[in-house]
Amino acid sequence: MNVSSLQYRLTDAERKTFEETGYLMVEDALSPDQIAALTRETDQVYAKKVAAGHDPHQALFYPNFLPDSSLFADLTDYEKILPKVWGVMGWNIYLYHAHLIVTPPSGKPRDNKTFGWHQDSGRVNQEIESYPRPRLSLKVAYFLSDTSTEGRGNFWVIPGSHLEDTLERPATGEGQPEGGVPVLAKPGTAVLFDRRTWHTASPNWSEVTRKILFYGYGYRWIRTKDDMTVQTLWEESDPIRRQLLGWGVNANGYYSPTDEDVPLRVWLREHSPESFESFK
Repeated sequence: MNVSSLQYRLTDAERKTFEETGYLMVEDALSPDQIAALTRETDQVYAKKVAAGHDPHQALFYPNFLPDSSLFADLTDYEKILPKVWGVMGWNIYLYHAHLIVTPPSGKPRDNKTFGWHQDSGRVNQEIESYPRPRLSLKVAYFLSDTSTEGRGNFWVIPGSHLEDTLERPATGEGQPEGGVPVLAKPGTAVLFDRRTWHTASPNWSEVTRKILFYGYGYRWIRTKDDMTVQTLWEESDPIRRQLLGWGVNANGYYSPTDEDVPLRVWLREHSPESFESFK
């Protein structure tokens, strides 16, 4: 990892926003060239899935997409975003979950049905005995298509809801919970969000196909949420990316890591002592 990444560390203002609202928007995280290249790769994945029988009128949820392209894998330790991830979670992290979503136009008229609001991590939300629930992980969503206008399959959030374990939904099944807002993200925007933030996708009532890449970072002692095959990328990866792709010396190293297990810790100790001290 290049020391140039340190210029993108989480600022005090960004930390305040993330801690108070449960999410953070980083505009222009991707350059126009990156957007174009990643969109081409995403379109190829989508075309292959359609050719294999996926209904082109239905949204594609495709996990374990990193091995499909080096461009996807390169975002694992992307210098403009990873420093913000470690700024929130520290150095004992890895990519436990990743998925690509393509949402074509629904072709349906707009309605007012309540969306599928949820917190991430499934059974964790029933089986962890604490209030509020622990953060445990966050996701980074890279927006390749233009969702700066509402109605384009927007990602919705309820700011500040990451500290609430329950959500009151409209009893009629019409309308959205109080405080729900669409995230209006232009292409190239990265959105970091706490897994506990109540959020949802929404129908795509537009003519624009929504395309987003999701990267989920959790602590290394959390099991993977996808049937990930990123082990095939270990040999070609540098030590920090290898850590982020799940490598470790042995099982105990996920709980009590040595320097060999977590080269990100070693790198921060040398290049960003203040970041290291925050999580040592």
